[in-house]
Amino acid sequence: MSARDGEDRPADSAVEPRAIFLAGFMGSGKTTVGRALAARLAWPFVDLDDEIECAAAKDIPGIFADDGEDGFRDWEHLALAEQANRALSGTPVVLALGGGTYAFARNRRVMRPVGPTVWLDAPAHTLWERVRQASHRPLARDREAFVRLHARRAVSYSKSDYRVDASRRAPEVVRSVLGLRLVKRLTAYG
Repeated sequence: MSARDGEDRPADSAVEPRAIFLAGFMGSGKTTVGRALAARLAWPFVDLDDEIECAAAKDIPGIFADDGEDGFRDWEHLALAEQANRALSGTPVVLALGGGTYAFARNRRVMRPVGPTVWLDAPAHTLWERVRQASHRPLARDREAFVRLHARRAVSYSKSDYRVDASRRAPEVVRSVLGLRLVKRLTAYG
């Protein structure tokens, strides 16, 4: 576990965070860890992919098929902005981002004033083993492409405020996230 320098604000900013954003590649455990973390903080949990599907009125493979990846990224950005605005209006949230959400600067700009991003990091081969049977993931059909995409996105993920080793079991990852200095401060804040 380590703190990272943010692009626009330090990780332990004086502004009280209203959200914790979980970033990471597909299979890193964002949803599993997010649910457990939200329960410990007594905050709502939101999976951004669920919000995208609700807003678009179709599942993610359907969005990719009908609108392409660019269309999906537009839906993603709108859903993220809605969750960020809701958090800023007084409803704190633990938000599991989609695997590519943090790769886009426009999304990072939306998150910066709201709360920290925690990168759940694991090696590509570990993540491939977790998701290779999941046919619902449009970007997880070819191992070599998966590994290349993981490497490209790691560059963006490294801009997160914190990094946590997610190659372990989910309860251990949750304990690591809860050990973050900022999250300890949030338990008193929430």
